[in-house]
Amino acid sequence: MPSSGEAATEADLREAASRARRRTADLARGVEVIRDHLKTLPQTPGVYRMLAGDGTVLYVGKARNLKRRVTNYTQVNKLPVRLQRMVSETETMEFVNTHTEVEALLLESNLIKKLMPRYNVLLRDDKTFPHIMITKDHDYPQLTKHRGARGRDADYFGPFASAGAVNRTITALQRAFLLRNCADTVFASRTRPCLQYQIKRCTAPCVGRVSPEEYQAQVDQARAFLSGKSRDIQGEFARRMTEASEALDFETAARYRDRIRALTAIQAHQDINVEGVVEDADVIAAFADGGYTCIQVFFFRGGRNYGNRAYFPSHDKAAETEEVLAAFIAQFYENKAAPALVLVSHDLPEIELLTEALSLRAGHRVELAVPRRGEKRRIVEHAQTNAREALGRRLAESSSQARLLEGVAAVFGMDAPPERVEVYDNSHVQGAHAIGAMIVAGPEGFIKNAYRKFNIKTEGAAGDDFAMMREVLTRRFGRALKEDPERTQGSWPDLVLIDGGLGQLNVALEVFAELGIDDVTLVGIAKGPDRDAGRERFFMENRPPFQMEQKDPVLYFLQRLRDEAHRFAIGTHRAKRTKALGRSQIDEIPGIGPSRKKALLHHFGSAVAVARAGLADLEAVEGINRTVAKKIYDHFHPDG
Repeated sequence: MPSSGEAATEADLREAASRARRRTADLARGVEVIRDHLKTLPQTPGVYRMLAGDGTVLYVGKARNLKRRVTNYTQVNKLPVRLQRMVSETETMEFVNTHTEVEALLLESNLIKKLMPRYNVLLRDDKTFPHIMITKDHDYPQLTKHRGARGRDADYFGPFASAGAVNRTITALQRAFLLRNCADTVFASRTRPCLQYQIKRCTAPCVGRVSPEEYQAQVDQARAFLSGKSRDIQGEFARRMTEASEALDFETAARYRDRIRALTAIQAHQDINVEGVVEDADVIAAFADGGYTCIQVFFFRGGRNYGNRAYFPSHDKAAETEEVLAAFIAQFYENKAAPALVLVSHDLPEIELLTEALSLRAGHRVELAVPRRGEKRRIVEHAQTNAREALGRRLAESSSQARLLEGVAAVFGMDAPPERVEVYDNSHVQGAHAIGAMIVAGPEGFIKNAYRKFNIKTEGAAGDDFAMMREVLTRRFGRALKEDPERTQGSWPDLVLIDGGLGQLNVALEVFAELGIDDVTLVGIAKGPDRDAGRERFFMENRPPFQMEQKDPVLYFLQRLRDEAHRFAIGTHRAKRTKALGRSQIDEIPGIGPSRKKALLHHFGSAVAVARAGLADLEAVEGINRTVAKKIYDHFHPDG
């Protein structure tokens, strides 16, 4: 008779064999799905999408010849494991024909950013960059920061890698060129100079302290400086300073000295020598290690360094660096124009095609180059060094996070470190504007794009913390059971932390029991006496409440998770409350738009006065006829 250990081993082997059979069957079914589509596929350029059974897009690809490219997925023995897994999940496919392969590449990058398929290389952080804008549609142009679409007639200089970099530059430019940064409406209403004039950052064109010709000369100098003619401008300022000094006009000489210092302050932030890049250029360098990749992007405009930013694209660990870098570049420039020169660290696949696509999107010729020697090669190596160091820091943080998650597993008696932790909290003020909040953390830190807010809908739940928590957990996990019952999409937590004590924990346990969920660890975390941090008590099913050592790093980690949930809940609640404050009772009346609302408020002075008004009073308001007046009156007097 076999021992219990031998029986367990036999059961494990049977389960492994069963899983292998299911994988083989799924792979064969996926291949058949693809073969069915091949029958009608044209041999033209286009984009294809592979979809799971629930409609989720698994992968987006482009092809010069759709039929030939898609045929490759039926030759499963030649596919890497990652693509075999993708084929096994494919239930259907969608196709878009294009005129050229360049159009296919542009559409592919657009769809990848929009749909975020998990088998593609994904650029998750792609915010627009700030620029400096000098307007052209005003007699006295404005110098200001700009982000987003370029809808105004103006000159735009940038991009800058961060808001801090552009703010520092604008401050220095104001000191150097004395340009206004006020809005046109403020400019038109000024009757005397503002503080900017007093601290010598503006020449007060709003009240005529400078002529249009003199101000335009300041604007021209600023444009020239931002266009790369910094040495000419500094030389001109130095000449004028010397002339003023020789004429014993020391006040004027001091002003030019201060302006030269302001220009020098801008250049001081250029942390590397850019003599090899005299034109507009981006430098993009990648470094990979341990299955992860960091890509550094440096921005050079007019020969000056406008800063850099690190990216960590999501990709399969077996992906080649060149493949990751090419996919990154296509997505990075999907919503922004590439400069004339882009220096890269690796030889890219299909570099000619990518160059043509970037040129078409930018509206001018773009050169993608891998410098082999000289100053440009040194700049690329500098960017690559930055990428290596940033990836090292990221991996060290991940390692530290992994150790903390191992500690969490030990404290809560889990079989393995949690891959996904969800933390829940509620926020309201005496039941008003009630919000439930969920934050998510994993091995790489907070997963902010997975955060969720829940507007409390259950009647009577707002203000009842237990009822609010019941609604939030029921909605969250009821939906998860419908959308991902097999738990294959990585959206199921291993650990759920509830901000609260035994009562909140019992609510969570009841919800999980009703939904049939028994494999997620539930923990309530309650603040200690006098809400002291470090004296938290933890509540778990079938275990007495316990505390941790006050200096335990795992306790600090759990406090950080709890505090992040609290921050997110409070911030979401405040945003909802602020939005509500901007509304009045009048907004709730059907058929009352902005113009009628304005007329009512102008006539009565407040929404409260409108609510108290009689029918005849309402009819007296301009634009309010008897029918509308009756509707307003009935809204505030439903029983009358």
